Amino acid sequence: MELTYWIYTEMAVFFVALLLIVIIIPQILLIAFRKKLFDEVGERKIHTGVVPRLGGIAFIPAIIFSICFVLALNVTCGLSDSLTPFKEYGLSIMYLLCAEILVFLVGIADDLVGVHYRTKFICQILCAVFICLSGTYIHDMEGILWIGELPMWLGWCLSVFFVVYIINAINLIDGIDGLASGLSVIALLFYGIVFAQANEWVLSLIIWAQLGTLVPFFYFNVFGDPVKRKKIFMGDTGSLTVGVIIAFIALSITNIKVPDISKDYNRIVLAFSPLIIPAFDVVRVYFHRIRRHRNPFLPDKCHIHHKLLALGLSQKVSLCAILLAAAIFMIVNVFLSPNIPATWLLVGDVVVWLWLNILITKAIRKKEARLNITLYD
Repeated sequence: MELTYWIYTEMAVFFVALLLIVIIIPQILLIAFRKKLFDEVGERKIHTGVVPRLGGIAFIPAIIFSICFVLALNVTCGLSDSLTPFKEYGLSIMYLLCAEILVFLVGIADDLVGVHYRTKFICQILCAVFICLSGTYIHDMEGILWIGELPMWLGWCLSVFFVVYIINAINLIDGIDGLASGLSVIALLFYGIVFAQANEWVLSLIIWAQLGTLVPFFYFNVFGDPVKRKKIFMGDTGSLTVGVIIAFIALSITNIKVPDISKDYNRIVLAFSPLIIPAFDVVRVYFHRIRRHRNPFLPDKCHIHHKLLALGLSQKVSLCAILLAAAIFMIVNVFLSPNIPATWLLVGDVVVWLWLNILITKAIRKKEARLNITLYD
């Protein structure tokens, strides 16, 4: 009975959030075109048409409304015990809301008038502190680099770093249509399966509400026609708020206490293997900019999707290739984690990632030599 109840509740939350986004995004598009709130076309931009970048404004209102509406409806229908499980997670959810509202406001300001990267960085650190205050932080490294249980102060420091790292990874990978939302959908679907196995239904509601916002957005972002004024970007408002939720969910997985999961699978691997592509790409881009004597915090065109585009792939083919790679990394890591030490899994991931990037770079250089032009710097 309880399993059936939660499945129906989560599906209801998903569809309510989906319906809200389907309704809200056309209204955002209408306002954006009336007020001329567009993403500027420039040397770093891939798109050429006029496209609003305010899609992410709809995410947080839709998530909060869908969860509150469905739970309130359950209580109204006589399911008074439906709110009982939330007592255990009340503190975590309140701090998560604080973090989400903070990045939501900063993201809107950045999408409308621009915000300095230092301000966004401070905001991300505050969000990380909020999440740690809720008790959601890394207690045990599960053998990564042969490190086990952590003292509280070190767990906090490491968790703050990872939250800021993940938020930026999701934010910076948002360079071609559907990439940030597609990678987030893959990660959230996996997290939803893990939480279902662990009977963590309350936190799973957040996942399905976020998925309900991302699925219709993905359609508008990838298949929307800018000529018909149907295309939209999520902007920093979207990527930052999605990044906070994914960071919170990932850290929550490291705290799962269910014996069947914590015994058979490495929880750190479960938490971070869906994020390998954006996480590894941030590190590669950072060192690439340092090597080129550029500011590592200022945007350019050296992400993995820029490399695939330089190779001659279209945006949609590049998107499919990256999403497929992310899914393969995730599946392989999860299935190998019960039998292979986490440190060696990490080493293997790094080696494969470097090897793939070297192959792509060599292919780009060959094409540049053949055409006698510079395609990627």
